[in-house]
Amino acid sequence: MNPPAVHRDPEILGGTLVFVGTRVPVKNLFDYLEAGDSLDEFLESFPSVTREQAVAALELAREALAPDAHPA
Repeated sequence: MNPPAVHRDPEILGGTLVFVGTRVPVKNLFDYLEAGDSLDEFLESFPSVTREQAVAALELAREALAPDAHPA
């Protein structure tokens, strides 16, 4: 099992969901994607976040929003 990619800690940004080992809110990833930016652009702006963490966060969101969805 892979280590968690995201977590909440009341001592980090008041408990905002962040990428593990960073102070980067997961919301930033969704803001970038919503604005039409690519995953690579997000990762360039936040080098402390790994591609694996970002993809894991997107997979968690997919599972939470569409539990019956299956990867293509």
